Amino acid sequence: MSLAEIERYDPECVSCVGERAVVVGGSIAGLATARVLADAFETVVVLERDPLSDEPAARDGAPQTRHPHVMLEAGRATLEDLFPGFCEHILAEGGLMIDFSTDIKEYNRGGFLADARERYPTYCASRALFEHVIRQQLDSVENVELRGGRQVTGYLADADASAVTGVRVRNGDTEATLTADLVVDATGRTSQTPRWLEAHGYDAVPVDEVTIDVSYRSLRLERPPDDRRMRMVAPAAPRTRGAALIPIEDDRWEVIVQGIHGDDPPTDRENLIEYTEQLPVPTIANLMKRRSWTSDEIRQYPYPASLRRRYEALSEFPEGLVVMGDAIASFNPIYGQGMSVAVLEAVCLHHALAAGGLDAIGNRFFDRSEGVVDNVWNIVVGGDFNYPETTGPQPTGAGLTNWYMDRLVRRAQSDPALSEAFARVTRLEEPPTTLLEPGIAWRVLRPATSQLSLRSLGRRTISALS
Repeated sequence: MSLAEIERYDPECVSCVGERAVVVGGSIAGLATARVLADAFETVVVLERDPLSDEPAARDGAPQTRHPHVMLEAGRATLEDLFPGFCEHILAEGGLMIDFSTDIKEYNRGGFLADARERYPTYCASRALFEHVIRQQLDSVENVELRGGRQVTGYLADADASAVTGVRVRNGDTEATLTADLVVDATGRTSQTPRWLEAHGYDAVPVDEVTIDVSYRSLRLERPPDDRRMRMVAPAAPRTRGAALIPIEDDRWEVIVQGIHGDDPPTDRENLIEYTEQLPVPTIANLMKRRSWTSDEIRQYPYPASLRRRYEALSEFPEGLVVMGDAIASFNPIYGQGMSVAVLEAVCLHHALAAGGLDAIGNRFFDRSEGVVDNVWNIVVGGDFNYPETTGPQPTGAGLTNWYMDRLVRRAQSDPALSEAFARVTRLEEPPTTLLEPGIAWRVLRPATSQLSLRSLGRRTISALS
């Protein structure tokens, strides 16, 4: 499901269903979840293993927070619902609002996508700043407690493990228990819930794992205050390299360089620039050569595989437990959809609580959130199978979907209507099915203009934009 398909957050539709909820993990998934739980519980406690800073700071326990992130429109709009004034706070803390239709240029499958015909405000900041602003606003919710430096070591359960009743928590050398009516696992890919379930007699959680072997390098550059350019060069088979340039706070650009299936970017400056020069668009490499680097180091992040745990397939699941965010599914981060999927899942939990309280909350939530994950998994993970080296269970119809999407993106380089339709889907505003509507399908499938003229247009566009 996309933003258009999910009923928006409404704090008035939920009544109090319990005394205490515990959220394990202070990521964006955990923070957004805490906000919706605050409407349904007398107290909500967020337990984060890293210390929580009063300033924007990456979390050591989540190394991906040191790398560039993108806030898609579905995530922005939902966070604005959850935390009124969210966008203003981002700007007040130094983040930027740029125009998706003019400031952002995306090179995809041989050319730049056409500019949109309407203005699309987009908010840019570091991941650390996004989390910082959300924590600030969550701090103002009276019945929510944020506790940093807390390591959750296990779940509490009743005698037959049919219900989770709390958590065991380590704070330094001290370990204690914390009871709860609901525990939410927002600990990411390293979630220990599958092991706990098996150890207590539940069926193994079915897992889809699709190996893409992505390797990242990221750094920061000085940015002139009035230069708000954002550039994206998406990897597209057979090319295994991609990069992005994102304006953030403090007059900086974040640069991320990606390599797929063993084409790992170098870890030193000179060779990384040379690697980036092999991209079909010179802008990012040129800025890496000309602008001052503000990074102390070139940061690395490996991402071996997209992972989906299919909790919705389990016939039995303990009461009082929910799993959220990357602990359910994490996608090839090249496409930047993880944060937005997480906050949409939080709204799914909100409506599950409104519809049936705590009764079978895990199963009902998994049924609701399955559609959110499906939208991204089928297109993003399915698209990874354009590379013959990709292994794992292929989404149904991936071959036909990839053929259609390839044709759509190539047409979108000269057709603003297709560019806008594609953007609404990738920004998770509209479902992928909108790309099959008659007016869009005709633009995709109608006879093409001459291949020569399209290639000429592509060359002229690259020259103008670089």
